[in-house]
Amino acid sequence: MSPDDRNGQYVLTLSCPDKKGVVHAVSSYLFFTGCNIEDSQQFGDHDTGLFFMRVHFSAEPSMSAEKLRASFAAVGDSFHMDWQIHRADEKMRVILMVSKFGHCLNDLLFRSRIGALPIEIAAVVSNHTEFSELVDSYNIPFHHIPVTRDTKAQAEAQLLELVRAENVELVVLARYMQVLSDDLCKALSGRIINIHHSFLPSFKGAKPYHQAHARGVKLIGATAHYVTADLDEGPIIEQEVERVGHEVTPDQLVAIGRDVECQALARAVKWHSERRVLLNGSRTVVFA
Repeated sequence: MSPDDRNGQYVLTLSCPDKKGVVHAVSSYLFFTGCNIEDSQQFGDHDTGLFFMRVHFSAEPSMSAEKLRASFAAVGDSFHMDWQIHRADEKMRVILMVSKFGHCLNDLLFRSRIGALPIEIAAVVSNHTEFSELVDSYNIPFHHIPVTRDTKAQAEAQLLELVRAENVELVVLARYMQVLSDDLCKALSGRIINIHHSFLPSFKGAKPYHQAHARGVKLIGATAHYVTADLDEGPIIEQEVERVGHEVTPDQLVAIGRDVECQALARAVKWHSERRVLLNGSRTVVFA
């Protein structure tokens, strides 16, 4: 593929009421605007009556994202679509948030550096200072925003201002151990991802892996999901599991759990930043 071809790569995502003619309308639009479909995925949900589609296509050099959006608007309106068009090579700007467990943060920083994730980390935010040196080593701005019961609203306002100032599309809670307010969840709806162990709701509170060990758990896992006002119950993007035996110690469970959390979160961030995840009510459609 030539550099000019790469510059003309775009991704169209859409959801709309499921009815005849959607695929024909999209493919006809792309044909008559001189575009070529590179890859197309679609799904019709009989339960919700919604249709979902992701199309990776190439466009003529004279076509820009702005021109494509303007010309596609009529198609979108005619089918009542919720749609977006983005350049395929456009890295998503992301804020990572962390507290005192740094394994997911470290993993995402490294994956981003080696190009395994199509993201640009605009900043790291933490309510503690433990990982400031790690973040500095990646030449990424570190923002210490402490949170107390009395300063929670102010801290969240600082975060939202940073999101706006840095033109951030996604916030990732990489083991950020603070409950977000309903207002913040609504402000970042569909734009904030969390990771937690998959024992919930069985083993809540402190030392869940030790609780699991005491009960002889044989499968441990992690769930990456969008954040909603319902704690740890948002639409699920990805899950990962690992089988463990009776000989595994609590500390070994913790280590395995960290690896599982990193894998699930990294995949969720990758798929979201590649615009492969579409919200479907309390669920997701993932074109992985």
